[in-house]
Amino acid sequence: MKQPKRYLITAALPYANGLKHIGHLAGAYLPADIYVRYLRAQKRDVVFVCGSDEHGTAIPIQATKEGTTAQAIIDKYHPIIEQNFNELGISFDIYHRTSSPIHHETASEFFTALNNKGDLITKESEQYYDEQAQSFLADRYIKGTCPNCGFQAAYGDQCESCGKSLSPDELINPVSTLSGNTPVKKLTKHWYLPLDRHENFLRKWIIEEHGNDWRSTVVGQCKSWIDGGLQPRAVTRDLDWGVALPNDVEGGKGKVLYVWFDAPIGYISATKQWALNTGKDWRPYWEDQDTKLIHFIGKDNIVFHCIIFPVMLQLHGNILPTNVPANEFMNLEGDKMSTSRNWKLEMEDYINDFIKPENGGSQLADTLRYYLTAIAPESKDSEFTWKGFQDANNSELVSIFGNFINRALVLMHKLCNGKVPPLHNELLDELDHTTIEAIQQSKQKVEQLLEDYKFRDAQFEVINLARIGNQYMQKKEPWILAKQLESNPSAQQLINNCLHICLQLTANLAILSNPFLPFTAKKICYLLKVVDKILDWENAGSMKLLSVGYSLRAPELLFRKIEDEEITKQIEKLKAAAVNKETIATTSNTNNTQSAATADTAIAITGESADKSPVKPEIVFDDFAKIDLKVGTIVAAEKLEKADKLLKLQVDLGFETRTIVSGIAMHFAPADIVGKQVTVVCNLAPRKMRGIESNGMILMAEDANGKLHFVNPEDQINPGSGVS
Repeated sequence: MKQPKRYLITAALPYANGLKHIGHLAGAYLPADIYVRYLRAQKRDVVFVCGSDEHGTAIPIQATKEGTTAQAIIDKYHPIIEQNFNELGISFDIYHRTSSPIHHETASEFFTALNNKGDLITKESEQYYDEQAQSFLADRYIKGTCPNCGFQAAYGDQCESCGKSLSPDELINPVSTLSGNTPVKKLTKHWYLPLDRHENFLRKWIIEEHGNDWRSTVVGQCKSWIDGGLQPRAVTRDLDWGVALPNDVEGGKGKVLYVWFDAPIGYISATKQWALNTGKDWRPYWEDQDTKLIHFIGKDNIVFHCIIFPVMLQLHGNILPTNVPANEFMNLEGDKMSTSRNWKLEMEDYINDFIKPENGGSQLADTLRYYLTAIAPESKDSEFTWKGFQDANNSELVSIFGNFINRALVLMHKLCNGKVPPLHNELLDELDHTTIEAIQQSKQKVEQLLEDYKFRDAQFEVINLARIGNQYMQKKEPWILAKQLESNPSAQQLINNCLHICLQLTANLAILSNPFLPFTAKKICYLLKVVDKILDWENAGSMKLLSVGYSLRAPELLFRKIEDEEITKQIEKLKAAAVNKETIATTSNTNNTQSAATADTAIAITGESADKSPVKPEIVFDDFAKIDLKVGTIVAAEKLEKADKLLKLQVDLGFETRTIVSGIAMHFAPADIVGKQVTVVCNLAPRKMRGIESNGMILMAEDANGKLHFVNPEDQINPGSGVS
């Protein structure tokens, strides 16, 4: 494939309303940084932009909580978040702010260009208004009872208890958080982006052109949105915090750009500021088709970066993203990360506990980077556990990676006078050649995986090369050969060969690990007494990185062991800080005790011959309409230990793959149901079973003999198809 002239890499703009946790780091910023560091090593023209999203209701809401102003909030959190990223090795070319004048100017010009061309429409609608506060209410300024689970403090955009997305009109007994009064409906005018006009473009561009090279979860979610029919989406709001509409826009007074419209334009304004800072031209990065634009995001941002922003870019005459490798979510110690429940590990806390010089320094920044990449949620949700973190450090970074490099340097100083020994080609055996070949092939393996955005697999290849080095050294046993120097004339030459290969392998590890473990790569360069120039990607795979006779520094440990007491302390700290989830659950289920008591992950629909009980109480259509039924395909199934009735299923729903625990193990063998299509209740609140979070229900039918049967379509259809 033709290599693009330049790369523009973006990572989702984090809200500057508080500290960010490791789920954010794993979702967008770390994979983006790995890719950018690889591109830089390739000497490609690449710009990596990000910055704080400083508008939207999240900012003034946090200001209210802290008893200060919105400006004070963003001025407080922007530098902290930027510093946190820096200490964890995230190497932005610019970390910008959407509160900056250049951003306000850029976003305003973008709106004006689309509005003047007739690409936006205006509509009047009734929205909630607080008469006492004399203000229209954003969704987050409205609370009420969730219609899904009965939680009495649900927001107008989402229920914090069951997680269901809501609109203010769905809330029962809504009240304004500004005054505590019941809001009224009031007519207001807004500008909209008519997405329905662009369905054909989006279907062709995403489904046809990128259906095979984008992640299936991304394509599936986009297809679900498009198939459901796109609607005009408001681009303005009645707020006093944000990018104000231009003064010459009739009826625009008192309105600002909706944050979802203004935030992605922040990528453009950040690029403009970077260009001003460096004396470059920003336009080719957004207007030249020879630019490769990649958005790194979490799955909750897919619709904005794959549907809404591309429509905006196309209308404005900008290039479209080449790929959007969105990640799934990362959970923490068996539960979803939640800021509201304080179930999280913030970057700031990790830095304070592990990275400060007295606690371990930058090596433990790389430990976090390593572990988050090893469990990266690239295709499905993953889970951070402190025990897993400890094992990754002690069993892999210390015992495999660090141990190999340390042994190579120790033995070189002990057996080769502290200098790189020569290679005696005439004495190379099959194991030597196999190891050299593995070093030479490692570049191609890692490179291809990075180009395909498979960062977890690419990092595995790096650690595997260190594992190969350990195995090679163990089989060669140079310490045994050292005892044979008097009796074996070729003993020193064999020692030289072993350590020469091990030292060249060490230098290759510096290059290959640099995108993942940048602090460690620099430390290896220091020990090898080579300049950072050696980290250029073209040097990977070479067996001539270190010159014969070159003296190297004394070995230093690359990683320290993490003790059990440190892990216990972190787990206790997490539990002590967390808000009691059971309290929330009890409140949310006050009006829903029956569903909470009888919920399971397989619903049996019994026929009349099997169940003579009367029909359940009558419901209206609106009750049934709340249930979201979709067709899924079982792609994996396994039994749960110590649970005779339960199977753990992976079900492809088209837009994502979910874990569902189902009580059908007495009726089906796991291997027999892989590939089966099933009907799934998709919008049921998650439920933990045997320590596993189950996200949905499988519909089953039970015959007169008590045998279960899947409720599925007669013909094979696409996963994610709706059932009505």
